[in-house]
Amino acid sequence: MKKTNYSYIGIAFIILVFGIIFIPKIIDRISNKDIIRNESRSDFANDKKSTASDLAFIEINGDPKKVPAFSFTNQEGKTITNKDYEGKVYVVEFFFTTCPTICPRMNANLIQIQNTFKDFNDFGVASFTINPDYDTPEILKSYANKYGVTNPNWHLMTGNKETIYKLSNEGFNLYSAEEEDAAGGFEHSGNFALIDKNGYIRSRKDNFGNPIIYYRGIVSEVEQVDEEGVKEEISALKEDIRKLLNE
Repeated sequence: MKKTNYSYIGIAFIILVFGIIFIPKIIDRISNKDIIRNESRSDFANDKKSTASDLAFIEINGDPKKVPAFSFTNQEGKTITNKDYEGKVYVVEFFFTTCPTICPRMNANLIQIQNTFKDFNDFGVASFTINPDYDTPEILKSYANKYGVTNPNWHLMTGNKETIYKLSNEGFNLYSAEEEDAAGGFEHSGNFALIDKNGYIRSRKDNFGNPIIYYRGIVSEVEQVDEEGVKEEISALKEDIRKLLNE
């Protein structure tokens, strides 16, 4: 009987020594990032402790990419510049009102996002038409009314075609082009860019820590992106908007 008691005492002593010697070392390794937890996008989205600091800055030559200066005319005939978005979190898209393919779905998703953040005065949307020859302020206003645009910080903008295409392809790297063979006569990215209050492009990261950069604007609220159960794009975008609003 005494021998059994000594065995229990020995096991307890070993556990105590392990706790004293090894656990602090494990904690130290985690603190110094020697041990890294592999996170998927869905892990990231479901992490209640994740904050805006988890979102990447898009960098060019080591510098965080900021929205270029711009000045266009919105659906109310007012001049809108990048300064009108200072202090606001906003989503950027390039579209055109006669688009027969992806634009209706993109803007239906943006309406959902608008309604989610209807009580936030520091949230907005910047929609740039890639067919400014047709999309006048009057046309844009009719389009906005049709879709239910109510956010005063949602500006549908038109202006010089060359300047808009430069902003799209170089400023945001969101592809836009005139193409006779394309539906509606134009090709463009169906992606959204997310901008923080200081005018920097932000995004979440992939499994390797690289920025994903953009959000797929044509994915519906209930559609999955891939077969791994990854968080679908619009819900992910909403979560990241909320993080930036709280930054």
